[in-house]
Amino acid sequence: MAIPDALEQAAEVLDGATEVTLVCHVSPDPDAMGSMLGLASFLAHRGVAVTAASPTPPDELPRWVEALPGGEHLVAPGDLPKQPAILVTLDAADLNRLDGLSFLVERAGTVICIDHHRTNPGFGTINLIDPDASATAELVFRLIERMGGDLTPDVAACLYAGMVTDTGRFQFENASPEVLRIAARLREEAFDHARLAQALYADGSVPYLHLLGRLLDRVALVPEANLVWTYLLRTDLESGDVAINETDDLIDVVRTAREADVAAVLKEQVAGGFKVSLRSRGDTDVSAVAGRFGGGGHRLAAGYTSKGSLEQSAKALVEALGTVGSPTS
Repeated sequence: MAIPDALEQAAEVLDGATEVTLVCHVSPDPDAMGSMLGLASFLAHRGVAVTAASPTPPDELPRWVEALPGGEHLVAPGDLPKQPAILVTLDAADLNRLDGLSFLVERAGTVICIDHHRTNPGFGTINLIDPDASATAELVFRLIERMGGDLTPDVAACLYAGMVTDTGRFQFENASPEVLRIAARLREEAFDHARLAQALYADGSVPYLHLLGRLLDRVALVPEANLVWTYLLRTDLESGDVAINETDDLIDVVRTAREADVAAVLKEQVAGGFKVSLRSRGDTDVSAVAGRFGGGGHRLAAGYTSKGSLEQSAKALVEALGTVGSPTS
């Protein structure tokens, strides 16, 4: 379906809605949560009854979620309607990313899938999917524009959070002139930009800094794979009393190394195996690498889960990088 048609259909459905359920992916990032709470706040302002949730329970969400408006619409995953008339999924590249809430897609009357991942198969009744969009929040902004009505500071703050993070503070290649124009429009609303930026980027703890030091001590360079990588173990988190959701931004520190194009952080999971976060400085399509292991993402930012040991996971990543060339476009 063409994007203008999807926008039209999604706007028509939501314009006539009285109740809407919204869900985003497990372990949400600011784009997923900001898109969801931004759209929830917009709809609620129009008199729609909204409920929103991530598969991750509210008490396990990152601290920055508290800085986003719209938290009053968040409920525990188990408290969502079991057969919603209208379900909106946000920033979920596939059903697996919805984790324990994926069953809602089958039970809902209408499913509006809003996403910007190239790998999204289009599992909705209406698929508003644009891989060229900088963030899912950008698509929500376009949808809100199409529906009409004024932006509120709450909506603007949520969408700005999604766009500023998914563009790497407007440093990535997806920060187009149009993206900057949208961001400027959002900044016209009276939300506390400085407080939001601090919550997103400058809210670590002393134990987190100690953990960062340990992570950096382990950094290894693999020139033949054009890779710099490091790892965290469960014991690191437990001994430092640091929640795993506080470690999401560690990859952005590692990716600053100029000696390699690809950066990776391997984090040991409670159930075993390692979550692998990948970033590229521009020459490598890391989504192609992640795809080989059942993961996905974007050209410059992707991830997957490895069921092997640390050594096995690192070896497999090095081998995969050796067979993935630079993008042709």
